[in-house]
Amino acid sequence: MSAYGTSVVKRLSKNQAAGLDGHLLAIAAAEKPTSVRGLYYMAMGAGLIDKDEQSKRNNYMRVQRRLLQMRREGRMPYSWITDGSRTIYGYDRFADEDAFSSYAANIYRKDYWLESPVRVEVWVEKDAMAGKLKPVVRDEYGLDLYVSRGFASETYLQEAGAHIRSDGRPTYIYLLTDFDASGMGIAETVEEKLAEMAYPADVFVERIAATHEQMEEYGLISQPVTRTDTRARKFIQRFGTETVELDAIPASDVRRLVREAIEQHMNPRRLAFLRMVEQEEREGIRALLGGAA
Repeated sequence: MSAYGTSVVKRLSKNQAAGLDGHLLAIAAAEKPTSVRGLYYMAMGAGLIDKDEQSKRNNYMRVQRRLLQMRREGRMPYSWITDGSRTIYGYDRFADEDAFSSYAANIYRKDYWLESPVRVEVWVEKDAMAGKLKPVVRDEYGLDLYVSRGFASETYLQEAGAHIRSDGRPTYIYLLTDFDASGMGIAETVEEKLAEMAYPADVFVERIAATHEQMEEYGLISQPVTRTDTRARKFIQRFGTETVELDAIPASDVRRLVREAIEQHMNPRRLAFLRMVEQEEREGIRALLGGAA
């Protein structure tokens, strides 16, 4: 494939725009839900846009504009692109009791992990990744997804540690960060602080993405290390001068990595059985509250 140019001023021809849209639509369909940044990296890896460092911002804006145009025209569902940075505060509202009973049944979730000898948590550095991971972490496996937004605050870590301590079971934390000086620093901070704040409960922290090995395995677009970062020197000594953003890993592969980590602690057949029980209990809630089946 040839790149579709770099200038933010120059407009694509109709044929060029249609070609780029077709490729972006195919990537989004395979990776949904994903983020604009994730699609940008995949488009770059597929040769749809130039990798030139000087054109990075223009290229990102081009992908962003094409995705927005397709969604506005109804060619791509809005739900395929996640945005974890916006929050709406309000109450759930209902037309009547039947509507509430249906709602209550639908939000009922069985605790799949109640009888597990261990607890499992998934932590991610970025808001933008939350939309990619919620379908797996929260919806499939009934776990909590922690979004640290960079370096987690002392309060955030203290509350997480207190929760682990009060539960008492050994806790396995699977962490996803950028592979750069800050990402490695985040991992070290989470491991050190949570172990301290959750004591005497045991905490095991493992970074499952992004890693140096994944750069080669997935052919990820790398970037030079940010040398102004105070942790850059230590990172270079350990890993070299190339870094990679977590967003560069295809969303489907990120979800697969998370599934594999979680399934070390939960047999899929056991999970399927619990989901069946959960559905029966939802029907019981509908009957109890008098809602329509």
